[in-house]
Amino acid sequence: MRRVLVIGPCGSGKSTLARELAPRMGLPLVHMDQLGWQAGWVETGKDELRARLMDVLAQDAWLIEGNYGSLLAPRLERADTVIYLDFPIRLCLGRLLKRIVTHRGQSRPDMPEGCPERFDLGFFWYVMNWNSGPRVRTEATLAGYTGTLIRLTSPAALAEWRAQSGLA
Repeated sequence: MRRVLVIGPCGSGKSTLARELAPRMGLPLVHMDQLGWQAGWVETGKDELRARLMDVLAQDAWLIEGNYGSLLAPRLERADTVIYLDFPIRLCLGRLLKRIVTHRGQSRPDMPEGCPERFDLGFFWYVMNWNSGPRVRTEATLAGYTGTLIRLTSPAALAEWRAQSGLA
C-alpha cells in the first residue's frame, strides 16, 4: 500500500483514520478538504483544485482522504488501495453532530485555517441523502476499479481489519 485512498460518507471517520494510518504506513497525508477550501470557507476553483490534486497524484506515495466525487476517477487511476468506510448514515449523522459540538468555531485538523466548524443545513441534507446520490455515483465510479478495495461497513469491521492488518 503506497497510494491509498480513504473514502466514505461525511462523518464516517475518514480524517481520523487517515491521521492514524499515514504515519504508521510511512505515507504523506493529503486531505482533499485542504486542497478544496481556503480561509473563510472559500472554495478553491475547479481548475486550481484539479492542478493541486494532479501534483499530489504525481508523487510515488500518498494517503489521500476525502470524497470529492468529481475527482475520484483520477485518484482511482493511481491508487493501489481504497479503504471505503461504508458506514450507516445514521451513525455518520450522529458523528457529525458530535464533531460540530466538539470543534464549533475552530478549524479541524483536516481543514485549512480560517474554516471554523459550524452547523450547515445544506451539508446535513447532503449527508442525509448520501445513499440516494453520492453513494450511487461513488459505487458507479468504483465499479471499474482494479486495485485492492477494502470495504468496511461498521466501526467493528474497521477495528477487525486494523487488527488483522497490523495497523491497529
